[in-house]
Amino acid sequence: MMQERKSRKIFIYFFLLITISSVNNISLNNLKFEKINNIYVTGLSDDENKVILEKIKNLNLKNILFVNKKKIVETINSNTLIENYNVKKKYPSSIEIKITKTKLLAKINIDEEIFIIGSNGKLSLNKNKNLDLPFIFGKPKIDEFLNFKKIIDESKLSYKQIDDFYFFPSKRWDLKLKNNILIKLPKNSLEEALANANKLLENHKVNKFTIIDLRVDNQIILNE
Repeated sequence: MMQERKSRKIFIYFFLLITISSVNNISLNNLKFEKINNIYVTGLSDDENKVILEKIKNLNLKNILFVNKKKIVETINSNTLIENYNVKKKYPSSIEIKITKTKLLAKINIDEEIFIIGSNGKLSLNKNKNLDLPFIFGKPKIDEFLNFKKIIDESKLSYKQIDDFYFFPSKRWDLKLKNNILIKLPKNSLEEALANANKLLENHKVNKFTIIDLRVDNQIILNE
């Protein structure tokens, strides 16, 4: 009797499974997937948004349910001006891409070409000659510059005061400020050196000096 009941249960479950599967298959066969009619890209300039939009259109996305998000992500990541982005499917037939532009930090010469370093750690060709950004002399790695900028941001010295960066093979930095004062920094203890430099800059008498040399421990050398 017990075995017979089990057999009946199995038969019922099997019948239900076939019935449900049949209903789902019929539904799927009759289902019409909406084509993607609209793609919206925002966050960059109008021209930059259009470039991304055309690249995504060229992916030949067919319908909203089966969007190849990987290809969209690869297309977006190929743009060096993008810091963050959010891709949303908006049913029934739209895709919305919201972009956060990377912060442009500094210019640098690489193989006779001027590039811009973004806060995303990527290089972009300098297409706008009028950008007011500090220039980096020397050949630091991008990570070395970003780490140095982070130390500056955590100090009381304003990044907006800086006109030029000088990077040396010894991994040491100098800063040229917009008031033409050159700050020579040590290789180590940068936090302390920047704190000392800021204290001096708050004293207006220091404006008669053109060089603040902090390279030697426990010494501050001022030169006119």
